Amino acid sequence: MKEITRQVPAAAGLGSGLAKVPESTEVDLDLRLESVVEGVYVSGTVRVDVAAECARCLEPVAWEQTADIEELFVYPPQDAHGHVTAEVDDEDDDAPPSIEGDLIDLEATVRDAVVLTLPIAPTCREDCSGLCTMCGARLDDDPGHSHETTDPRWAALGALLDEEKDD
Repeated sequence: MKEITRQVPAAAGLGSGLAKVPESTEVDLDLRLESVVEGVYVSGTVRVDVAAECARCLEPVAWEQTADIEELFVYPPQDAHGHVTAEVDDEDDDAPPSIEGDLIDLEATVRDAVVLTLPIAPTCREDCSGLCTMCGARLDDDPGHSHETTDPRWAALGALLDEEKDD
């Protein structure tokens, strides 16, 4: 068993929707690598700084996100002498990730762990009022914001009132 603490730059495109990890920002990895019969079991945590937009008012929002990692990296098939007998099929989506030589590629594992913890619609506050659907004004800036509108179903009656005023 080996414990590793590292900081690595974030890969491009790490995030989804309105929440993303800015490229080249620091990703903190606190990992534990354990040798098991099938390969190497990697567990630990990932910490990233997230930059997002509020889904209601589009204001910038930032926070630190933590995600847990648990992944088994399997040894490639080997013969009795320790020679690799067959290449690992990269087309199989259900196959666990494999160890290539003495290297373990954590990028896909980190990406999956971080993206799955990010909110689909982040908000700046739980009670964010969002934007006015008529004019786009931020409703938290003007709590009394409103527009005088007539329900289109009553528009015909409004036309009668306009005719009465003209007479």
